[in-house]
Amino acid sequence: MPLTETRLRALKPKDKSYKVADDRGLYIEVSPSGGKLWRFRYRIGTVEKKLSIGAYPEINLKDARQAAYEARVKVAAGGDPAMEKRKQKIRSEFLSAQTFEAVAREYIDEMMVQNGRADATIIKANFFLDQLTDAIGSRPIDEIEPFEVLAPLKRLEAKGKHETAKKTRSFASRVFRYGVATTRCKGDPTTMLRGALITPKAKHYAAILEPKDLGGLLRAIQDYTGNFITRYALLIAPHVFVRPGELRHADWKEIDLEEGVWRIPEGKMKARRPHAVPLSTQVVGYLKELAEMVGTEGYVFPSARASVRPMSENTLNAAFRRMGFTKDEVTAHGLRATASTMLNESGLWNPDAIERGLSNGVQKGPPIGVEEGPPFQII
Repeated sequence: MPLTETRLRALKPKDKSYKVADDRGLYIEVSPSGGKLWRFRYRIGTVEKKLSIGAYPEINLKDARQAAYEARVKVAAGGDPAMEKRKQKIRSEFLSAQTFEAVAREYIDEMMVQNGRADATIIKANFFLDQLTDAIGSRPIDEIEPFEVLAPLKRLEAKGKHETAKKTRSFASRVFRYGVATTRCKGDPTTMLRGALITPKAKHYAAILEPKDLGGLLRAIQDYTGNFITRYALLIAPHVFVRPGELRHADWKEIDLEEGVWRIPEGKMKARRPHAVPLSTQVVGYLKELAEMVGTEGYVFPSARASVRPMSENTLNAAFRRMGFTKDEVTAHGLRATASTMLNESGLWNPDAIERGLSNGVQKGPPIGVEEGPPFQII
């Protein structure tokens, strides 16, 4: 006889669990403690199986019958509803442990650190993760909604950090796409945020573009009285016009003073390609002087506080300020623009060679080196 809501409410616990059938495999099991659990019994071949549907009264009679009907349909189609439910439970438990922070740190380790990305790039990735951790770090990555990501980005915008907000969104997008590729989430919610953030104005690094002004800067560097390692970094920077991070992380083992070449491995380069920097006569001389004072082990320009670390990111810019140059006049990164402008205006070198010297990635083929012509020199 099929069950009714009245009969269900009247079922009382006994010393042992007992079952009361409803219809076509559906029944309710009453435990000694008074709990009532819906189950559906079915067969796969000759094997009898049971599917747990849920507890009564949370699952009422109508909903239990509907669940049993859907299970019968699956069985008729060759499926196994109990197995599917078990798999879904395992997946749900797996995904609940896959927080945004856990997946992001795995992404940084697997896709950045182990792929040899530059130290500066790794540091920036961790910085972007820090901006998101409080808001979504502990959230399962598959459950995160676009508005949850937007909130910390808007907080950055409110502080005027428009570029940071943009780059943080881009980092989050890469993490979500990695999550999709590794089956931890179904999509990238940050795609919905395009257009939601203020577009930052293009930022140009201050640079000296007139030869006369460059002469004044070079004389000021010659007269610099601060830390001697900083002074040598300042002396060398205008000749090699690499990025400040590449200069700070220069290692003696990368430099061949006899051949006059500094070979930077791809892991330190923004373009992910090895880069060879031809060293002018002046630079070789500066490096030999520096080597006599600090030796040729480890960083060429170590931190003043710990030789196992490179000089800090702001050291050169701080030195420029100490020499009286404002942030609107010159920056360490702006020396690249100085080199590009003056070399191109001189007409002495092929523009493509200058771009390769800057490692801007416009040319294929071997990295620029001394075999391709004389190094650029400041006379």
